[in-house]
Amino acid sequence: MKRVRFAPSPTGSLHVGNALSAVANRQLGDWMLLRIDDTDPARNVPGGEEELLRDIAWLGLEWDEGPVRQSERQERYREAAEPLGARFEGTTLLREEGSATYQLASVVDDVDFGITHVVRGNDHRPNEPLQRRLFEALGAQPPEFVHHGLILGPDGKKLAKREPGATVASLRKAGTPAEAVRAYLEELGLPRHDVHYDLSRIRRLSMQAIEAMSDEELAERVGVPVAAAVVMRGARDLVEARAFADLVLNAPEDVALEAGNETLARFRELARDGLDAKGIVRELKAVGGDLRSLRLALTGKERGPELWAVIAALPRDEALRRAERALGAVG
Repeated sequence: MKRVRFAPSPTGSLHVGNALSAVANRQLGDWMLLRIDDTDPARNVPGGEEELLRDIAWLGLEWDEGPVRQSERQERYREAAEPLGARFEGTTLLREEGSATYQLASVVDDVDFGITHVVRGNDHRPNEPLQRRLFEALGAQPPEFVHHGLILGPDGKKLAKREPGATVASLRKAGTPAEAVRAYLEELGLPRHDVHYDLSRIRRLSMQAIEAMSDEELAERVGVPVAAAVVMRGARDLVEARAFADLVLNAPEDVALEAGNETLARFRELARDGLDAKGIVRELKAVGGDLRSLRLALTGKERGPELWAVIAALPRDEALRRAERALGAVG
């Protein structure tokens, strides 16, 4: 059985590079420990652990044990360090006040929880030689170390948290479905070399994820009635989906139209005759109808989702009411 661990520090929302490690561990491991590496108080952020847990859960990642906090295992680390002393091969294991440093705490945890594979970014590769010797000094078999490439920003350096989409929280806020982020990270797998962050690929996966949702699921995610699902289908993300839904859920302000009487009047006739939404648009196009005026009358906007979807999402009485009001405004 492959036993792995994901060990973030509570520094706020999960960086996509750390999320890559989390997904890679979950894919490789039969059993996964969630460990919170909080041995450095200066780096810990208030509420940081809660943000991490929310991000991990949002990605749909499950762990088998944890979260285990290193801050709660200090006595165990001091016990393990007794035969080694406070320093090992020139590296401090215990600080002056007795708390363990990263190197000691990490190895002791891996020993105690039977970790067989350590999967992490290439930036941790320099730690491997010392940690191997620490395992051996503690009388334990070192695990298999698996290092993957880092996610780089547009400047070719490790992706900074301030970059667009660099954190799981920023992707969630932008309306990216969790399935799209997870799919992108799974596509990367365990890259041997560093990779440039491809936010455009995540956006394409976002559209695919929205298309794959049922009407009921999409409506629930966005928080709107199921009837509005049809108008959200072309959205690039859930934020845009909500904006599309608002076009039909909220009646437009008084719309001032320069022209369009004939198109609106014809729309009224077709709608009253019970023609379906696509049929209405087809008929209006056939006679050179002013579809822009109709869209303005129904949504108050010149652009948005496909017009037939707007008509399909609106209750017929409401669509007629909006058209009537616009006709009245035109005079």
